[in-house]
Amino acid sequence: MSITRRNFIKAAGATAALAYLPKLADAANDYDVVVVGGGFAGATAAKYIRMWSGYTLKVALVDANPDHTSCVLSNLVLNGRMQLSELKLPLAKLATNHGVAVIVGKAESIKPGQVTLAGGTTLNCKRLVLATGISFHESLAKWPSLNFDKTPHAWVAGPQTTLLRDQLRTLRKGDTFVMTIPEAPYRCPPGPYERACVVADMLKRLGGGKVIVLDANADIVAEKHTFDTAFNTIYKGIVDYRRSSPIASVDSATRTVNGVQGKVVNVIAPHRAPALLEGAGLTDVFGWAPVNPLTYETTQLAGSGIHVIGDSCKAPVQPKSGHMANSQAKVCADAIVRYLSNLNPLGDGERTKNITTNSACYSPITYSEASWLTANYAYGLATDGKTYQMNLVQLGEAEKWDGENFEDMFTWASNLFTDSFT
Repeated sequence: MSITRRNFIKAAGATAALAYLPKLADAANDYDVVVVGGGFAGATAAKYIRMWSGYTLKVALVDANPDHTSCVLSNLVLNGRMQLSELKLPLAKLATNHGVAVIVGKAESIKPGQVTLAGGTTLNCKRLVLATGISFHESLAKWPSLNFDKTPHAWVAGPQTTLLRDQLRTLRKGDTFVMTIPEAPYRCPPGPYERACVVADMLKRLGGGKVIVLDANADIVAEKHTFDTAFNTIYKGIVDYRRSSPIASVDSATRTVNGVQGKVVNVIAPHRAPALLEGAGLTDVFGWAPVNPLTYETTQLAGSGIHVIGDSCKAPVQPKSGHMANSQAKVCADAIVRYLSNLNPLGDGERTKNITTNSACYSPITYSEASWLTANYAYGLATDGKTYQMNLVQLGEAEKWDGENFEDMFTWASNLFTDSFT
């Protein structure tokens, strides 16, 4: 039976109501594994390392906040279908249910075997997992007139989401909404094309207006059939989709991008791994952290015992999504448990054959209808016939958007939330 939106909110609300528990004390601050970042990747890794080690490995999870606000479903906050509070996922359950030491603090520097927090506290570990998400730090230097307080990105769920929501509430019939889409790879969800549909639906119900989409990519990156159809049928005359249109100039004060002005402007700037990883020498010239997809160990610092999972890692072909982050975390957790049990992380060769990841997402297209996309990946020989990598082995897209998919979206999200955070 599908979990309806009402039941989803009831379950999410009950979880969010739990009191935050302080960290489990460890006088020496010594752990087998320290995980930095409490999103889908980090929470899943911490949970499964504990579970799969038979609760013998000591695991600490570090995050600047006591809870994670999900980007998954966050576009529904923009049109009022959900409240941001319903997407807050407390990290406390990882402590109560799995004995993870949840430490609220900001990681300021990292090196093999050690994390230093703001204030000077150091955490020592045998294995370090970085699940730090994305950053826009390079964009802020490149475009000094970019001010996310005036032209929000709303790409890290939280205050930016409510800021964009409040700006969208000022739209009236005939107004223009401008949004940018960065060159892939980028975090999704929240999906940029689904966001265009959500706002187009809002303007359509107001009587009309314009959604101008400035896409840095040569074409729609995901769910092309769905969004091509939506832009050219139900949102024809509202959505103005412009391919190959990267940000050339931006002025947040006048709400103008590339000379195009809007009443509300959503600047989704190009993504990179956070400066924390860059400062540790873990990123490449493109700003991402390359990894070995069999273990998610960094390939920049061989033998360092550092693993990078989720949005900040460079794992070709695999998307940067919450579902994929959960999947990568399990591959990484399995490898770490093997390492710390003095076992070959690749097993007897069978594990290599069975390394798979998967990703799924649902995209709201109208106020009450959604579409979906699913993809499966497996480790194997690349097309060059010489190297090995993760390869796409299955891709599926909904034939149409409808209300049943909209309800199924909450079942999918609820299962993902539960698997990662409880």
